[in-house]
Amino acid sequence: MLDAGRTEETLLEVNNIEVIYNHVILVLKGVSLSVPKGGITALLGGNGAGKTTTLKAISNLLHSERGEVTKGSINYRGEPIAELDPASLVKKGVIQVMEGRHCFEHLTVEENLLTGAYTRGGDIAADLEMVYNYFPRLKERRKSQAGYTSGGEQQMVAIGRALMSKPECILLDEPSMGLAPQLVEEIFGIVKDLNEKEGATFLLAEQNTNVALRFAHYGYILESGRVVMDGPAAELRENPDVKEFYLGMSDDGRKSFRDVRSYRRRKRWLS
Repeated sequence: MLDAGRTEETLLEVNNIEVIYNHVILVLKGVSLSVPKGGITALLGGNGAGKTTTLKAISNLLHSERGEVTKGSINYRGEPIAELDPASLVKKGVIQVMEGRHCFEHLTVEENLLTGAYTRGGDIAADLEMVYNYFPRLKERRKSQAGYTSGGEQQMVAIGRALMSKPECILLDEPSMGLAPQLVEEIFGIVKDLNEKEGATFLLAEQNTNVALRFAHYGYILESGRVVMDGPAAELRENPDVKEFYLGMSDDGRKSFRDVRSYRRRKRWLS
C-alpha cells in the first residue's frame, strides 16, 4: 500500500499519446497518465472508451491489430519503450494480462503457469508455489486441462501465468468481465494482496467502476479516447459526476438507465 504523504516514484508514464488503427481511425486523442511504483492505478470508462487500446499501446501489442502510436511517448523507469517488442518488455518487467482470460486450453493449469516463466531463470518452483498460495484453487486443479476449468479459474490462470514472469508492473485488462460478483471480489482481493505483500504495481482497465475504485489508489476516467477526469480513488468515489454517471447514484438515490444516459448529451465536465 502506498503511504500517504510520501514521494511516489513514477514507474510508467504515458505522455499525450494518439493511436490510429488502419491509418484512419483515431482511437486515443492525447491520453496521458502516470503509474507510481507500488500502486494500483485504475483506467475506467465504458466499452469503447479506449482502455484496452491504452494498455496495448503500453505493451506494444497494437501492431497485430494494425494499430500504431502516432504521437506522444511512453516511458518505463524514465526510458522510452515504444520500440521494444512485447517479449523484451516482459523481460524489463512489464506484462499484460489480456481481456477474456486467454489461456492455452489444451495444456494443464500447471503447464499454463510454467509458460509464464519462459523468459527467465531462477527458482521457478518457489514462484509456482507462491502462485498456488495466492490461488489455492489452481493447485487443486493443476493437472486439469485449462480449457475445462471455470471462467474464474481461467482468470486466475492468466494472472498466475503473468506472475511467473516476475513482473514489476502488471497491465490487467477487464479482470471482472463475465465473472460472478463473488468471484470479482475474490480476484480484486488477490490483486490487493499481491500489491501489498509482493509489491506488484498494477494498471488495470475496468468497466466495473464501483469495485475498481474500492481497490485502486488512483483512477483515470476515459471517454471517447480522452481522459476526462482523474484523481485519488477515494475522491473519485465521492465525486457527484462519477457517482451519477458511473456508479448509478446521485444525491437523490439510484438513477434509472434513462437518466444516466443524459450524460452523453450533457458531458458537463468537458464543457
